[in-house]
Amino acid sequence: MDRVEDLSSTAAVGDPDELQRLWVPHRMVYVADHRQPDRTDCPFCAAPARSDEDALIVARGRTAYVLLNLFPYNTGHMLVCPYRHVSGYDEATAEEVAEIGELTQIAMRVAREVMGCDGFNIGMNQGEIAGAGVAAHLHQHIVPRWASDANFFPIIAKTKAMPQLLGDVRERVAAAWPVDPGPQA
Repeated sequence: MDRVEDLSSTAAVGDPDELQRLWVPHRMVYVADHRQPDRTDCPFCAAPARSDEDALIVARGRTAYVLLNLFPYNTGHMLVCPYRHVSGYDEATAEEVAEIGELTQIAMRVAREVMGCDGFNIGMNQGEIAGAGVAAHLHQHIVPRWASDANFFPIIAKTKAMPQLLGDVRERVAAAWPVDPGPQA
């Protein structure tokens, strides 16, 4: 009997198929109770109005804040965003640029302390053509890296294995964030 035609209660349970599945239960917040954000809403403008835990915010500054990326490239992938809705780095004020830089440095120190990473990828994608997922709101990526973080999953299966849950990482990073970092020499 053809497998597609066999609809008995045990026919497909556990049978392998050609589909790859990536379980993402954290996305239920967008599906449950019709809470899917409007495509015109800016997630980086909305985040500061939410609780730190719900928005994955690890630290708040005067003109910018730090949050975990909901779709991380690696464990501990953080974003530094100005509160003000600007799209380009050249549109940021001198104060915003300075604080984005300061928060980036602190994020690196905290990530090394909490996660023991070996290095970082840091950067900004300016505009959709350059790969910005949210091109309308300036944000800088801070991606912790380890000598052993690469494996065959991204190459063969186009899947990234994430060893820690976002909420757990947010909790650890936020707890280690200095209350008043002061000037760093």
